[in-house]
Amino acid sequence: MNVDQGIDQRRARRLNLRQDQKGPVIYWMSRDQRFQNNWALLFACRKARQLQQPLEVVFTLAPSFLGAPLRHYDFMFKGLAEAETSLRNAGIPMTVLFGNPEETMPDFVQKRRVGLVVSDFSPLKLVRQWKRAAAAEAPCAFYEVDAHNIVPCWLASPKQEYAARTIRPRLDALRRSFLTPFPEPVAFCQPASLSAPPVNWDELLSLLDTDHSVRPVSGITPGEAAAEQRWRSFLAETIERYDDYRNDPNAGAVSGLSPYLHFGQISAQHVAFEASQSLVSQSNLNAFIEELFIRRELSDNYCFYNEQYDTFDGLPAWAKTTLMEHAEDHRDYIYTPEQFEKAQTHDLLWNAAQLSLVETGLIHGYMRMYWAKKILEWSPTPMAAFDIAVMLNDRYALDGRDPNGYVGVAWSIGGLHDRPWSERPVYGKIRYMNASGCARKFDVSRYISTMNRISQTTLF
Repeated sequence: MNVDQGIDQRRARRLNLRQDQKGPVIYWMSRDQRFQNNWALLFACRKARQLQQPLEVVFTLAPSFLGAPLRHYDFMFKGLAEAETSLRNAGIPMTVLFGNPEETMPDFVQKRRVGLVVSDFSPLKLVRQWKRAAAAEAPCAFYEVDAHNIVPCWLASPKQEYAARTIRPRLDALRRSFLTPFPEPVAFCQPASLSAPPVNWDELLSLLDTDHSVRPVSGITPGEAAAEQRWRSFLAETIERYDDYRNDPNAGAVSGLSPYLHFGQISAQHVAFEASQSLVSQSNLNAFIEELFIRRELSDNYCFYNEQYDTFDGLPAWAKTTLMEHAEDHRDYIYTPEQFEKAQTHDLLWNAAQLSLVETGLIHGYMRMYWAKKILEWSPTPMAAFDIAVMLNDRYALDGRDPNGYVGVAWSIGGLHDRPWSERPVYGKIRYMNASGCARKFDVSRYISTMNRISQTTLF
């Protein structure tokens, strides 16, 4: 497919009112760290061809990003190194700017006499702040392209949606027009003299203000190729068990794509399109698409329209009311953040879930719900519980600092996208979970044993 085909203009929006200029086209890569199946890169390729200008890719690296530790930078840098190689093989140089993006990006645009900037989309408020500042300073047009969602976030809904049932009809109505294959990224106007020195990722790592105590994980290979291999394996061998076994953490029935989707090393649209073209049964396809498409894009919707997405204050009014009514209820156990972090609770199942997070950087989706709800039950206040859950998830999970993570905590602890349930101590009307319910769904002893075996060596 030609690069000028298949790019829906509704994916792009202007972040300033300036015009395209003569000068290099810059793709500011951020959330979508891949070469293939990337609408932002494809949009930049098309702009470069239309203007007969060269294309360059820039990645801005802040000294610290929302407290991300070494584990996350290690995974990201290895993926970016692969993306850099693919870009250079296509004649597209990649430059990393170290420092505050609000300063480094406008400075780069001025010095390079850039003709226009294309950025990918993130609903996180810090990233949006960077882009607003850069777009305001840029003397040229500044575009944003949603390369992460199947349906662009701002098009899916003009407001914060109440639940999956309210956004699902909107997304389903637009799915057919947006669920398409991708063209190949081609840069047409790359002069032989256009180059940038190879990125020294090890040197950049040494410049970061990051916590080295949270070590890289060894059980998952970063990068676009590994993400594609993982997806192919799931599609060929596992997806037909998804609907029946996705809530069993022992079954190995989930895709394992969460870290790759978080770092943009694989496209959700690419995955959804291939799944829809496969021979997978309808029940398994529907269950998988519900998580990959509806729930993920509902999470982006929440973060895009609610700037308090990472705080207790962002929760629905009914949930905050019921939680505060029960804030002083007796709790059988109360643990400190350090005790939670070190998996030092009385509950072997909860400890196993925390050990999974710490040791592997992953936690099964069903167990993450149980994990967060017990933090609510064993924290001195619901506000403290929310902060502890966000802290632990962002610190250890490879998919931390992500809309899915914030929404997962907000759903589990604060009733987001849920409804009031029967009232009980501590939880109020928030949906309750307990170990007995887990035991009805899967072999709890086996899960605990597996996690304890994995954590024979510990970070503590």
